[in-house]
Amino acid sequence: MPSLKDLRNRIASTKATQKITKAMQMVAASKLRRAQVAAEAARPYAERMDKVLGHIAATMAGIESAPPLLRGTGSDRVHLLLVCTAERGLCGPFNSAIVRLARERANALIAQGKEVKLFCVGRKGYEQLRRQYERLIIEHTELRSVRSIGFANAEEIADRILRLYAEGTFDVCTLFFARFKSVIAQIQTAQQIIPPVFEGAGPDDAGAVYDYEPDEEEILAQLLPRNIAVQIFRALLENTASFYGAR
Repeated sequence: MPSLKDLRNRIASTKATQKITKAMQMVAASKLRRAQVAAEAARPYAERMDKVLGHIAATMAGIESAPPLLRGTGSDRVHLLLVCTAERGLCGPFNSAIVRLARERANALIAQGKEVKLFCVGRKGYEQLRRQYERLIIEHTELRSVRSIGFANAEEIADRILRLYAEGTFDVCTLFFARFKSVIAQIQTAQQIIPPVFEGAGPDDAGAVYDYEPDEEEILAQLLPRNIAVQIFRALLENTASFYGAR
């Protein structure tokens, strides 16, 4: 049975921890608003680019001259899971929920006889996935030293993804992140970015006819790689807002 001194030490330690976590909560609250504004500002651009590319891609469906990023490799044997999490913990189930979604997808693909590879963005996701899938992790990057996420960070990750795709390392790439909904709700999301899956035209675009200049092939060759960086950038911003909300 613990002595009175042990109980006093435990109480003092608990109070000290409460002070630290209270300070962390206040810091997270102050940073949340800015992160939320950044995430919400990125959504219209990412969604509109996705919609425009969806229209152009529909006109190129089944054409052999379509860019490789659009038509894919013709196979879905090798899957790359791009798992984006935070660099720090003490944020409830934020990191583990994203990892759980990625783990479920990985196990399902392996059960189907597919080959799975992992690209981890963020220290916490890497630490959790390494315990079970260390041999499947082919890339890992940390953004711990980055004070404010910028498009250049997403471009760097996108360039590495595109290089792996050009080398024939994988056939399908899926992005995992948490979409910010509110302070108490984050939606774990899996989005296929290579080959891209577009939602298609919305009601406001029904029956619309577009004339593109330059031609569709040239536009797709330029915009498809950029769209990957845009979607990754959006995911990183959504993750940042979700992280501070969870804290």
